Amino acid sequence: MSEIVNRLRHPKERIYSAMILTAGIVLWTLFFFIIIASLFLKPFNAIIDILEIIVIVLVVMAAGAWYRARAFGNMIMLGTEQCPTLYNMVAEGARSLGLAQTPTTFLYNSHGLVNAMARRLFGRRYVFLTSALVEIETDEQVKFVIGHELGHHAAGHLNPMQYILKLPGHFVPFLGPAYSRAREYTCDSIGAHLSQDFEASRTALQMLGCGCKRLNNQMNCDAFIAQEAMVPSIFGFISEIFRSHPRLTRRVGAIRQGLERQF
Repeated sequence: MSEIVNRLRHPKERIYSAMILTAGIVLWTLFFFIIIASLFLKPFNAIIDILEIIVIVLVVMAAGAWYRARAFGNMIMLGTEQCPTLYNMVAEGARSLGLAQTPTTFLYNSHGLVNAMARRLFGRRYVFLTSALVEIETDEQVKFVIGHELGHHAAGHLNPMQYILKLPGHFVPFLGPAYSRAREYTCDSIGAHLSQDFEASRTALQMLGCGCKRLNNQMNCDAFIAQEAMVPSIFGFISEIFRSHPRLTRRVGAIRQGLERQF
């Protein structure tokens, strides 16, 4: 793992990662103990449970294969001969973060939705960029978004073995969302590092709340961050603890802190 990724990792992610890994291992151990005990006490029920698990695994695998079929059959796969400028942003970012291979990257018609995502399917790394995002953002802002998604891969967030071990821990109330929010802060810092443009990184995040190309160069991040003080404290807290992503006002405000951690 790249040293820069370790430096930019949010402190709370390390804490929540350890907690959710511990919870996952404990729950997996308990689960297998129950299955083994059932094989002796209620063998028929245990066999049914095992068959149900196999069916779930097969459904998940089929869903992954379906998504790959949809991506390769309908989306634009970036490469040296297909949108090379955009592809080079991904390739250079991957090299900077120490990834051995550039993730397979797709551009697709989002019908106005400004978004991007990283996925791991059958051991391969993928990045998906929406057309609206690429159309609205400047090159520096696009680099931030690409860096954020590459960050999920570089930071090990999509590592299959870790994902499986941690999976039961996500069902612990509030722990899963807290871990997810911390990972988003980490990837925001990585994206800002690759962008090398502090203001573009902040406005790229604010653009997720705006989504309007016409107003892109009129956004004021300090004014946006000031809105955080207007969020009702109690209901703001309640809504936050159930969310996988922090509020945008907090994410924009945290960019500077993330960059400061690398020095």
